Amino acid sequence: MQKLAKAMLLSSIAMLATAAQAKDASYIGSVHVVRGDSAGDKARGTVFHDLNRNAALDSGEPGIAGVLVSNGREVVTTGSNGTYELPAYDDMNLFITKPAGYTNPVDEDMVPQFNYVHKVAGSPDLRFGGIAPTGPLPQAVNFPLIEDNVGDSFSCLVFGDAQPYSNLEVSFVRKTAGELLANRDNSDTECLIFAGDVMGDDLSLYPRFKKIIAVGGVPQYYVGGNHDLDFDATDDQHSFDTFRREWGPEYYSFDIGNVHFVVLDNVRYPCNGVDDHPFCDPGKNPTYNGVIHQRQLDWLRNDLANVPEDKLIVLSAHIPFVTFTDNNAAKHQTDNLNELYDIIGDRPALGLTGHTHTTEQILPGDNYEGWAENTGTGPAKFHQIVTGALSGSWWAGDLNDQGVPHATQRLGSPRGYYQIDFSGSDYVDTYKTFHTSEDVQLHASFNTPRFRDWAEKLIAYSDLYGTPSDVTPPVTINDLGDMSMVTLGDLKGGTWVAVNVWNGSRDSTVSVSINNGAAMTGTRTQEGTGEAKRKGPEFADPLALAKQATQGRIAFKSASGENDGFDTWQGVEWKGVAGPFQRWMLSDNSSHLWRVDLPAELPLGVHTMEVVTTDRYGRTFRATQTFEVVEEVPVMQWNTAFWE
Repeated sequence: MQKLAKAMLLSSIAMLATAAQAKDASYIGSVHVVRGDSAGDKARGTVFHDLNRNAALDSGEPGIAGVLVSNGREVVTTGSNGTYELPAYDDMNLFITKPAGYTNPVDEDMVPQFNYVHKVAGSPDLRFGGIAPTGPLPQAVNFPLIEDNVGDSFSCLVFGDAQPYSNLEVSFVRKTAGELLANRDNSDTECLIFAGDVMGDDLSLYPRFKKIIAVGGVPQYYVGGNHDLDFDATDDQHSFDTFRREWGPEYYSFDIGNVHFVVLDNVRYPCNGVDDHPFCDPGKNPTYNGVIHQRQLDWLRNDLANVPEDKLIVLSAHIPFVTFTDNNAAKHQTDNLNELYDIIGDRPALGLTGHTHTTEQILPGDNYEGWAENTGTGPAKFHQIVTGALSGSWWAGDLNDQGVPHATQRLGSPRGYYQIDFSGSDYVDTYKTFHTSEDVQLHASFNTPRFRDWAEKLIAYSDLYGTPSDVTPPVTINDLGDMSMVTLGDLKGGTWVAVNVWNGSRDSTVSVSINNGAAMTGTRTQEGTGEAKRKGPEFADPLALAKQATQGRIAFKSASGENDGFDTWQGVEWKGVAGPFQRWMLSDNSSHLWRVDLPAELPLGVHTMEVVTTDRYGRTFRATQTFEVVEEVPVMQWNTAFWE
């Protein structure tokens, strides 16, 4: 019955998506700010139905009752005439929660206009400008809305860390996300969510990024990440000021259909002298920590007090609430997750995060070593997705067929994004890449004794010399030869099919059949029952590790001498001999890898292998590939014996 219900949900979503009307991207405007004598220590204004769509409160335009308005702590609902009144702070975001059935104006770059930043004295002197002084509180801040009857079925796209550090990497964003949005049918897509690290430290690149994403004609909602910070801010109060100027509040909420979207800020910078971690020591260099500050928790309690208990809560943050990838790291998980769990309680909820540049499905009840110690929690309380990265492994590596670095991610997934289809308070999540069709959801490769010996040498080299290096690596991808050629010795020594299901969870099933024979059931390499991370050649993804093993761009040189190798991060140069990704980027572990042992004996010759996975929604995906069983691996290069 559960699978039937899921199938009906998928069918319903598909039909409604087909019938969707094109989005109206023409409602361009801003919040209506009325200057003049301020209201003292109170913020006042009206949420109104903008009948003539000029984004100004005109005579005869009615107020809208029951809309949530906040100053970042207190939350009130508008009265019958649409008016509100809130305490004012010298540094606050004044914003509304867009109600279902309405939409805000957007600016010319499709960024929703639902807030007013009030910062009386402005930002301190910051590298990227921050916020100019706003002066006294306006006489009124009015919020325009128009009707937008979306209904309860719609889609949103979620992009993890885009994180371009340079104009070249912004061009990679255009070649991937920009071209995706320009070519797909966005008629049923109501929001784009960017789960933090929108930028890679150089915040002057924001305007170009905006123009690229705006081609989709879909409202964009942004989460602040640890690379969207004003790093020269000396206090967390100012650390997201440039982000606030460009995108809006660092935490807020909005409603579409029967879904209440909440964007959280869980990046405290600097944490030095504030949080009790060694990396936050006052004597250390300024750095960040994953935590939700108290004022924000107060706001969230006040916000959810006005949200029906049956409405789905979608929580978007940057740093994962918990993560398999960095399960033992406090910095890369949320310190006070226990408080968030208490606030959410038994409500239906979905968490969307980024940061680790991995895809992870964390279902209620999943648990790994380190979570309790670093977040004050045990098993997960609600469904959480770590959404991967638009940039993959930080735009690193050789170029793919699209002229973009392959940047294979740390747990083996290719670069991609999530599509989430909502129907009421139900949803279906799908991971999609930028270079394959939706029905491609996995890759499979062979973990042989030959591979494990090769991987041990590669990992030892990476541990010893690091990357980039001028030391020639002991092995490269060339030494693997044909990865789909298995010897009789490999079979006797233990060989299995390693199946990476990019969006796999504990509810996924995996099987392999050879030559249309009986299906052999796969075993997930991590159960998620509180165990430690298992890593090393035995738990590696062979195909992903092979892609990560040899990057020719490191060794590229030109006569100009100005463009040798390639850069990542803040101008870090990858120059030297062609070698692997850095050690911590290698896929020698994964939470979505399955093992299917091959028989100790198979006939010599060519075989066909079908890999099948069924996901938590009952959808089945297949991949068929061939492999060879040989007595010994033949010479794989040109055979000169015939020509001597």
